[in-house]
Amino acid sequence: MASYVSHTSVDCADAYALSRWWQVVLDYVEDPEDPNGPGREECLIRSRDGHHQLLFIEVPDPKRVKNRVHVDLRPREGTRDEELARLLALGATAVDDRRNTDGTGWVVLADPEGNEFCILRSTAEVAASRGRDGA
Repeated sequence: MASYVSHTSVDCADAYALSRWWQVVLDYVEDPEDPNGPGREECLIRSRDGHHQLLFIEVPDPKRVKNRVHVDLRPREGTRDEELARLLALGATAVDDRRNTDGTGWVVLADPEGNEFCILRSTAEVAASRGRDGA
């Protein structure tokens, strides 16, 4: 017997606003039978293939410390740095730059409510660097 992840929950102050932000970042969709809306205390979005869901839940407590669990994003297209520029333009905030001179590493960002997440290199960037290294 085993379990599976039903959804990832994100505590927040404004479930609708934050779900809309992440919906744009991830190109996720709402459940048409349970649409999100302003004032909803819980808003769910899911990947287009239905394999991953994010549930935003309004809580009265503000975020105070670093997240113990966070998501790592990998660009579907383009490069890590192009995706970083897009996310910053959407309102993300850079928290820590862990990029290395050899191209490895990541950037820690925060969403509009301060929840941290990371942006990694794209699969194509990783494959290209392995080709250069002979690995």
